[in-house]
Amino acid sequence: MRSDLKQPVGKEKKPYVPSGVINANNYLFSLCIHGEIPMGSERMEMRKRQMSVQQESAAGGAAPAQQGQPGQANPRGSNACCFCWCCCCSCSWNEDRDERNRKASYDVKEGTADCEDCPKPTLEDVRSWGQSFDKLMCCPAGRNSFRQFLRTEFSEENMLFWLACEEFTKEANKSAIEEKARVIYEDYISILSPKEVSLDSRVREAINRNMLEPTSHTFDDAQLQIYTLMQRDSYPRYMNSPAYKNLLNTLSEQSPES
Repeated sequence: MRSDLKQPVGKEKKPYVPSGVINANNYLFSLCIHGEIPMGSERMEMRKRQMSVQQESAAGGAAPAQQGQPGQANPRGSNACCFCWCCCCSCSWNEDRDERNRKASYDVKEGTADCEDCPKPTLEDVRSWGQSFDKLMCCPAGRNSFRQFLRTEFSEENMLFWLACEEFTKEANKSAIEEKARVIYEDYISILSPKEVSLDSRVREAINRNMLEPTSHTFDDAQLQIYTLMQRDSYPRYMNSPAYKNLLNTLSEQSPES
């Protein structure tokens, strides 16, 4: 055999696979940043596999028990608890993410999950909400009422993301900005998150670039886009909803003017 045709041993180029000591979360996050997450049909398949994982977990974890049956050459080769495209990650990815979300989540703190701390709205407040979306969003009670309406439409993540960005822009510490940006990305931007918000490709690509060196303005364009989406799509329906009309009628009856 000709020596120039001989392939050098150990030189074949293989895709990067994180070792066991590297948290799979960091690996998946780095793929998100560099735009290597599968899209289209692969994304839908990923969603289906994620739902399957949740259903199997609720059923008592029967699938992992089946993987250890004798006679299988590689029990980890078809890891049913792994919904990413990488065959090397394990169930610990879900456990780590759950633990991280408990420690550093941008959802409203436990005990105030349904609303912000604010006084009850007055009749004048509720009437002003109908004048413009800006007046609704400037009023904490208005945001609470609107958020409850979004929950009925399964789009509460839009308000949660907007609130998270509002808090994020107030941060000045660089290390805190990097950590909080990462949490917002994983909670609302990553396609693996059940709370992913709807953003166009231009804004998403800009975020991916900016996440290499995040600042307090990393999510400005995304926040504006979600704000506009709520204003054009959800706000008109809220104004015509029984929730708003009932609140307005109730306060009208209680008002001394009436």
